[in-house]
Amino acid sequence: MRLSRIIACVALVALLAGCRNSASDGQQASSTFYNAGNRQPATDDLMEVKIPSGVSNRRIDYEAMTVYFNPKYHIPNCVAYELTATEIAQTDAPDAQKRNNYTFNADPKVSGCPEWWEYKESYYDRGHMAPAMDMRWSAKTMEQCFYMTNICPQDHDLNNGEWRKMEEAIHSWARTYKQLYIMTGPVLPKNNIEMTGKNGDIAVPQQFFKVVYAPQQNMAIAFLFDNENATTSWRKHSTTIDEVERLTGIDFFSSLPDTTENAVEAQNRFSKWPYHRDREFNDGYNYNNTRNRKRTH
Repeated sequence: MRLSRIIACVALVALLAGCRNSASDGQQASSTFYNAGNRQPATDDLMEVKIPSGVSNRRIDYEAMTVYFNPKYHIPNCVAYELTATEIAQTDAPDAQKRNNYTFNADPKVSGCPEWWEYKESYYDRGHMAPAMDMRWSAKTMEQCFYMTNICPQDHDLNNGEWRKMEEAIHSWARTYKQLYIMTGPVLPKNNIEMTGKNGDIAVPQQFFKVVYAPQQNMAIAFLFDNENATTSWRKHSTTIDEVERLTGIDFFSSLPDTTENAVEAQNRFSKWPYHRDREFNDGYNYNNTRNRKRTH
């Protein structure tokens, strides 16, 4: 009698354990299905851009930025990065990395990356696409943003003028909105591309774009500048992401639901973005300490 009771108890325990395991498996399967069907875009998804087919492109993932590099023209097609309020606090801290401690260098792992000295006799600045002011939170991110894969030939007056003021404003917007996704790059002309550099093989952009998306507020804006001294305020250069996509053929934020993507990419409501008082950003570098240049081409 006692033996039969023991056997019955063992059977009951096994049955209950099997039921619990089945329920657990069912919950896990249900959770996995739910996540797959309702997944929000991950950080890397929003950094993904689609370069047009036929355009020479190589993707390079660095610590804080993703570079879509063009080995044919030796400049990036686009540079994408996320900027958070936490990183802003670090970049603006007294012990942040100083720009004047870093120099331009070729990325030794990237074929076709120009050397820093190839711009030496050029009229143009080595223009950062992901700016150093946003990368000062670590030595590694600063070193990588000075790789020539992140650089385009840029008019000095633009680089040191309204373009820089726009970058300072975006820097402050990340503090306000907590998280931004920023894409920057060149717009090349369809024909008769100007070339520069020691070997005459670095393409000169006709324009530059900047795309900004604040996911928590579902707000977006873009900017377009000609590659020359901007005679009007950077505020006058706002446009839509749709317009940048039309000019470049690049597809931004394709991981968003179509309705969200269409809505944000059509936005150009500059008044909705926080007012930024133009100021000189102090990162330990004298931006006016450059030689006089004459445009000869």
